[in-house]
Amino acid sequence: MFPDGFLLEERLGCGVEAASKKRALEQLGQRLADAAPGLSQDIVFDALLERERLGSTGLGKGIALPHARMSQVTQATAAFIQMPNGVDFDAIDSQPVDLAFAMLVPEQATDEHLQLLAKLARMFDDPPFCTALREAETTQQLFQLIKQRETITSSD
Repeated sequence: MFPDGFLLEERLGCGVEAASKKRALEQLGQRLADAAPGLSQDIVFDALLERERLGSTGLGKGIALPHARMSQVTQATAAFIQMPNGVDFDAIDSQPVDLAFAMLVPEQATDEHLQLLAKLARMFDDPPFCTALREAETTQQLFQLIKQRETITSSD
């Protein structure tokens, strides 16, 4: 199971227009800016971008899992965007990314961070699930799909 409050419906975006990796990270930063006191869209964007400079979080098959550790964050939190036009994310397969799931974790949450990343990687390694996300037309549909899949992944 995801931690309580990890993913809220208002942090999802359906049909988000982004022309580049930076714009996609800005969209995710905007959705995560209220995750903790002292955060702003710019602070979150900078943290996600700094992590991307270490190496792309583009997993391939149109999926990216940008993430960052932040001192302002006290519990793991996430945002998700579906982009009808994929963006170049420097993914390992050089394919554009159209599904991006971002996560912020507390600075000291190394084990939790790695466990959540592994769980997300398993979730998004399911082609029918990713197809359903791509076909969703509302944030409500996205939220329901992710919650349903997360329940299945928890029992894996």
